[in-house]
Amino acid sequence: MSEYKGVMVLGEITEGKLAPITIELLGIGRRLANDLGEELSLLLMGGKAGVLAREAIAYGANKVYVAEDSLFDEYNSDTYTQWISNFCQKTMPSILLIGHTDIGCDLAPRLNGRLRGGLAMDAVNLSIDPSTKLLVSTRPIFGGNAYAKVVSRFARPQMATVRTKIFPPAERDDSRQGEIVSVAEKVDPSIIKAKVIDRIKEEFEGVKLEDAEVIVSGGHGIGSAKNFELLWELARLLGGTVGATRRACDEGWVPVTRQIGQSGKVVSPKLYIAVALSGAMSHIVGCLGSKCIVAINKDPEANIFNVAHFGIVADYKEVLPVLIEKFKEQRSP
Repeated sequence: MSEYKGVMVLGEITEGKLAPITIELLGIGRRLANDLGEELSLLLMGGKAGVLAREAIAYGANKVYVAEDSLFDEYNSDTYTQWISNFCQKTMPSILLIGHTDIGCDLAPRLNGRLRGGLAMDAVNLSIDPSTKLLVSTRPIFGGNAYAKVVSRFARPQMATVRTKIFPPAERDDSRQGEIVSVAEKVDPSIIKAKVIDRIKEEFEGVKLEDAEVIVSGGHGIGSAKNFELLWELARLLGGTVGATRRACDEGWVPVTRQIGQSGKVVSPKLYIAVALSGAMSHIVGCLGSKCIVAINKDPEANIFNVAHFGIVADYKEVLPVLIEKFKEQRSP
């Protein structure tokens, strides 16, 4: 296995910029590479890849491989799988990090099948074992009720997909120096079996969950879609948005796009107000990165209190109107 070296990040480009998950992967990738004393590289694919290469170096990459081809602007399973697997067989990274995004969830298992590596999907922590120098990936199992540590002892590359907001983004330093390598190998068009013919952008009210600094999240205990209006009112006063548990979404009280948790979105706002939700592990996985969690629940034994920084044991229908009035008073001239 000595021929495999370095940490490689598969980059994503969103709306002409480095995707947030790519910057986060460069942050954890830099730490892993430092622990190994090896190089951190990034693969960028697309018509604008060359423009972003210098920025990637500023975020910590020692080397950026650029496949500047507009054919990569739209993700395609056939082209990405074949091209990247061929590329990795030549560059032979020891560790390959991929975002746990729509692209990554489709691409990672396909690549793993081609490369015969070891894959940990949906990792929530990554580290290097100091004695073996192997990648240790921690991922949730049993619906988020337990965690497993995954180590690939013999297969290479050691692969992991990572959700957004799990690790802090890399710090930018424009004085960093690195190497930009242009990759000339083209895609064989004959392998393309499907293509994207249209995209419909989903309308989203207010701040996106992933970007919100304040989230007021409701659970099954809210009772109805009408009762969620209280949460919306509080969220608007605080300049935030509303999230929900899976059960609340399953009831149809809020759209599934607002679901937070293992099968929803992972968030890390400055303030997370958990209202009338019990705190199932599958939900906590999605909000544990919040800087401050405030829990409101009339059940003193609710699991959410075990992770909350502040807790209020009371009926939310009594607490929220008081909070709303207090915030309105503070905003009044």
